[in-house]
Amino acid sequence: MEHDTAGLFEEPADYYPPSPPPTSQVYTLQSGKTITLHLVGHSPLEAHHLWNGSRIISKHFETHVSEVQGRTVLELGAGAGLPSIVCAILGAEKVVVTDFPDPDLVANMKKNILGCELIPVSNGDAEDSPIIADGYVWGADPTHLLAHLKPVKRDRFDVLVLADLLFRHSEHGNMISSIEATLSRKKTSTAFVCFTSYRPWLQHKDLAFFDIARERGFVVEKILEEKMDKAMFENDPGDEEVRKTVTGFTLRWPDEKCI
Repeated sequence: MEHDTAGLFEEPADYYPPSPPPTSQVYTLQSGKTITLHLVGHSPLEAHHLWNGSRIISKHFETHVSEVQGRTVLELGAGAGLPSIVCAILGAEKVVVTDFPDPDLVANMKKNILGCELIPVSNGDAEDSPIIADGYVWGADPTHLLAHLKPVKRDRFDVLVLADLLFRHSEHGNMISSIEATLSRKKTSTAFVCFTSYRPWLQHKDLAFFDIARERGFVVEKILEEKMDKAMFENDPGDEEVRKTVTGFTLRWPDEKCI
C-alpha cells in the first residue's frame, strides 16, 4: 500500500521557528580602542559569523597602514564589514563595503558603520563619507559600485578585500570576474584574499581559486600565515591544525596588463 507523503515534511502553516537573535562581537585595535560589530541573527550566506579571515586581514592592515591609507578599497562578501571599517579608520580615501543585496545584510553593514565613532566622518548613505555600504552579487555588473568613486575622481579600486569566501567553490569564477572588473590596472593595485580551510578535506578546492586567478593572468603571492589559538568551529571534523590556520594571498596585475 502506497502512502501519500506530500507535505509530510512541511511545517504547519502557522508554525514559524524563532529566528536566532542578532549578536555582537568586539574587535580590539592595536591602539587598544575597540570596534563593536553587530551580526545578523542568522544568514544562509554565513554573515552571522565574524570570520577569522576578516580579523587577520584587519590586523595585517593595521601593521601595513600604507597598503590602505589614502587608497580606495572594495570589500566583497563583507558580512559585518570589519576589514572595511578598519581601512576607513586607517585613512583610506574611500571604502565601499558590500555583501549580497539582502536588505537585512546591507542595513547591518550600515549600522556597523554608523556605530563606529573611530571613523572620522561616517554616514552609511552619504557619498562624501569615507565608507559606504552597498549590495552586490559576485560576477554582476559593478557599475553602481564604481559610481561611488566619482567624488574622489577614481574609476576603479586600488585595494580589494576577500575574507573567508573561498569555501564557496562554485563562485570562484564570479569572484575573480569581479576582481577583474573593479581592480585598478596599476602595479600597486592589490586584491587581498585571506581564508581558512574550515573543511580540511576540501582544502584543494579552496586553493583552486588561485589556479583560476593564475589562468586569468593574475600574479599570485602568499603573504601571511597565522595560527589561531583555537579552531573557529571547535566541534567540526577534520584536522584541527588546518582549521586553526589563516592564510593570506595577494592578486596583482602583471606588468603587461598595467596601464
